[in-house]
Formats: sequence, structure tokens, C-alpha cells
Amino acid sequence: MEPIDAARAVVEERHPDARAAFLGGSVVTNRRTATSDLDIVVLLHGSPAPYRVSLRHGDWPVEMFVHTEETWHAYVDRELPKRHSPLLWMCAAGLLLFDVDGVGARLVAHGRKLIDAGPAPVPAEEIDDRRYAITDLLDDLTGSDDQSERLYIAVELVRRTGELALAVSGSWDGTGKWLARRLDAAQPGLTMRLHDGLQGVLSGRAEPLVAVVDEVLDQAGGRFWAGYRRAGTP
Repeated sequence: MEPIDAARAVVEERHPDARAAFLGGSVVTNRRTATSDLDIVVLLHGSPAPYRVSLRHGDWPVEMFVHTEETWHAYVDRELPKRHSPLLWMCAAGLLLFDVDGVGARLVAHGRKLIDAGPAPVPAEEIDDRRYAITDLLDDLTGSDDQSERLYIAVELVRRTGELALAVSGSWDGTGKWLARRLDAAQPGLTMRLHDGLQGVLSGRAEPLVAVVDEVLDQAGGRFWAGYRRAGTP
């Protein structure tokens, strides 16, 4: 069964009284793969929302996110300060499967407005926290001659550097494959350079990765270690 038909069938089976439903994620893009699942957002009038569930429908793995209009706004409002809201993107950039009373169209319009406005700027203190953590990891990488340690240090450096690049670019954040996709849009070519740098570390050469990490750090003010200070909690 095709993804759109399968998604509609899932909603009909489990929530025939739904107000609206969306199909989001990779399956509605040209990045669909053999293991893509159906990410479905369902809007109800009330109980049993909100909840999420993972299930199978025929050959399709399904992730279903069930909300009311009120809980949808509450969840998105909580996620926005993190500059990462999968729920927002599934609806604003996904496919509206059906819309009984107009709630789906309202959420699409609201979501697209939020996405187009972009995330809130990253606070300077948070940027400094990220610079400090990356600087510390760079010191660990260049100081270690243990290949097992260098592997995990390098992987952490790649992730944190990608996140910092998104932060200084004023871009929405992402995790996993969505970190790579957001980064490709914000700073084209950076993902491949980080990839090549990681390959270098695995081959015994840390210099290429260090160079690209330093370039991203320079966009945020450079390395930061001496003078870093944070107050503790009582």
C-alpha cells in the first residue's frame, strides 16, 4: 500500500472521529528510503489525546502523535525555545491528509509562519557553553593517542560542531539525519568536510577535523576555555 493510503487507513482504523491528520517526515519527500516510517499527527476533540504510539500497519512502521488543538499548541510552544520542534515541522511541512473542520488548515498556516520567522536567537551564554565544550574536546582529541578514545571524541566533536554551526547561522536545530539536512541547508559542504575530518581521525590524522572545527568555532568567537565560569546551584 502506498504511504498516503496507508496513513489514511491507520487513522480511519484507530481514530475515525479525528478532526484532521497529517503525514510528515521523509516518506513525503524525495529522501524516502526502504526503512522510512509513517509519521502521522492526528487531531482529536479530546481524550485520549495527547499520546504517542509506535505500531505496524501491514508492512509500514508507524509513529502516531495524537493531540487536541490545545495540546498541539502547548507542545510546540514548549519546543520552540529549543529551536527544534518535530511536531511543528510534521504539520507545517507535511501533507494534510484530511481536515474536517478547518483545524488542520489553521495549524498549517500557523506552523509555516513560525518556520518562516525562524528560531529565536541563541543566547550568548549558550554559545559560550558550546564553545567551551568543543574546545575541551579538541584538547582531548589532540592529546590522546588511544584510537578508541579518539573515535568517540571525534564523533562527539562532529555532532557538537554541527549544532554550533546551526546556532550561529540562526537555523532550526535537528538531531540524527535531520541535523545533516538542516546543516546542508544552512552551511552547504560543511557536513562532508566534517565527514572527511572524521575519516581522517579513523586513519590516524586529526588535523583535518581540527581545522574544520576551528573554522566553525571562529564563526562563534573562537576557542574558549580560560576564563569560562558558571555559577553553581545551591
